[in-house]
Amino acid sequence: MEVPVRRSRVLCVCLLLATVVLGLASRWYPSALPTWLARDGGDALWAGTVFWLVALLRPSLPTRRVSRAALAISYGVEFSQLYHAPWIDAVRASRLGALVLGHGFVWSDLFRYAAGVAFVAAIDAWLTRLSARQPPGSAD
Repeated sequence: MEVPVRRSRVLCVCLLLATVVLGLASRWYPSALPTWLARDGGDALWAGTVFWLVALLRPSLPTRRVSRAALAISYGVEFSQLYHAPWIDAVRASRLGALVLGHGFVWSDLFRYAAGVAFVAAIDAWLTRLSARQPPGSAD
């Protein structure tokens, strides 16, 4: 049985916002980044955003379960890009719809999502180990 973790919602919000800002910056200022990061970073950070959102909504879930949920959601959104109907394509045509749902299915995005989730999961695991060392009541 997995042991629930103590995860700060405030910290999750901060990390969620930081990940969104970095992801948007990778799309808006690609020339400021190495080519591979400008090309692949946005997708990895998108999946990282999903991770922090799941962690925020379910702060007691172990990192492994948050990772699985984030990957399932990310992969589900990617595979949904194979579906084209006028209503969903109209949503994808908006700026927010494009950021959330994407446009076209790309196999390599699945690897980018896995890398992004693995990266933020490592950060989360480190932070939850740190918070486990703190006495109860000293954090959010």
